[in-house]
Amino acid sequence: MKNKKTLLLSAAAIAISAWVGVSFYQAYQPKPMHLQGQIESQQYSISSKVAGRIDQVFVRKGDEVTQDQLIFTIHSPEIEAKLEQAKAGEKAADALAKEAEKGAREQQIQAAKDQWQKAKAAAELMEKTFLRVNNLYQDGVVAEQKRDEARTQWQAAKYTESAAFQMYQMAKEGARSETKLAAAEKARMAAGAVAEVEAFAADTQIKSWFNGEVSQVLLQSGELAPQGFPVVTVVDTQDSWAVINVREDWLKHFKKGSHFKAYLPALDKQVEFKVTHVAVMGDFATWRSTDASQGFDLRTFEIEARPVTEEPELRMGMSLVVEL
Repeated sequence: MKNKKTLLLSAAAIAISAWVGVSFYQAYQPKPMHLQGQIESQQYSISSKVAGRIDQVFVRKGDEVTQDQLIFTIHSPEIEAKLEQAKAGEKAADALAKEAEKGAREQQIQAAKDQWQKAKAAAELMEKTFLRVNNLYQDGVVAEQKRDEARTQWQAAKYTESAAFQMYQMAKEGARSETKLAAAEKARMAAGAVAEVEAFAADTQIKSWFNGEVSQVLLQSGELAPQGFPVVTVVDTQDSWAVINVREDWLKHFKKGSHFKAYLPALDKQVEFKVTHVAVMGDFATWRSTDASQGFDLRTFEIEARPVTEEPELRMGMSLVVEL
């Protein structure tokens, strides 16, 4: 009995000594470092380049949207008025271009021809009158003054005939090539103005450029939307990644292309990530001074890592913990 009691006491002493030794060993072992990060996702703002009043919003928070799905509409009477003005200007420019291309009307050409024939007949008459007066002058019947007057009238009639003939030729030829080109370019310019306003008008029907989930609806029907204001925000749940802020003396654990595992409390599981981007943060993110006398500071770097396997349950804002 005495030997058994001695053995029990010895075993207890050994156990206590072992426990104390293990406790001291564990106490002096370096504790694991825990880094906390969060999940980020790609976000898109759906806005319009046209300012106006929100007519109707067709989505709510949490709705799944697809590319080319109508998200909201804007009511803008100013755009409608400008479109009517632009279309009216286009019609006027087209009419002027067609007029320049076709030239003068048949009635205008005939009127110009008649004026030329009239001037031609008057010139022929003045020529005959001059010849008669000149014969009388040769016979000494009329004074030289009368002959000079008849010659001047004949010359003036010839110039009038020439001017009328040129006007007739211009009427037949129509507008100059430069005039036709200018009229055609003005018509193109007016068509461009219409296309520009139509593009603005089309932007009152705002569709999604992306697939995703609606995270925010910032304006509702009846509210004024400034130009470019993000009325709806869409999150691409299929494009998520982890972001961790790491002090530079720990960067050796997060080299670009390396893998690490992180625990996500929201999913209650470990997820493997691959480092895809490493970038230094601003000076405001400095952690601490390693040598106060020299003023040497450790910088903080931002690590981005994407899941190695597809994780459809990841959501923006989820926290994660990495143990080093």
